Amino acid sequence: MNEINIQYFKTPVGEVILGAFEGKLCMADWRYRKMRNRIDSRLQQGLKAEFIEEDTPVLQQTRHQLDEYFNRARKTFDIPLLMVGTDFQKQVWQGLIDIPYGMTCSYLELSKNIGNEKAVRAVASANGANAISIMIPCHRIIGSDGSLVGYAGGLAAKKKLLFLEQSLLL
Repeated sequence: MNEINIQYFKTPVGEVILGAFEGKLCMADWRYRKMRNRIDSRLQQGLKAEFIEEDTPVLQQTRHQLDEYFNRARKTFDIPLLMVGTDFQKQVWQGLIDIPYGMTCSYLELSKNIGNEKAVRAVASANGANAISIMIPCHRIIGSDGSLVGYAGGLAAKKKLLFLEQSLLL
């Protein structure tokens, strides 16, 4: 059986589970999110692996870069990512990565950006299935009316992340 090496990491906005598989980050997800079991199952089945609590160089690098991000010293990440999902989900997640630091986007705008304007609900669902929070910045998605909409880490965490990024632009 393959291994997904995991570590728990407390950020200023909540605790995350970091997961690495074959030298790539496959999870940086909120520990206490509603879809925890579904995300874990998708990763374990998709990689034919089980979780083992063990540190790795990519997990150390991830913690370091997250600390830099929260200390306002990093706007982009250069961790090797392994996205585990359908081709459509991966397309949505890449669209999220393309949203610049400090900017926000609606589900409709994201749908247009990936060339699938009619797939707003599917884009929202893929956004919710993102297992690599912050680095794949699903927190940058807001409602078409500018309101904060659902976030796996909770709306308080989302608000803090957006504030952190906005305050660096001032």
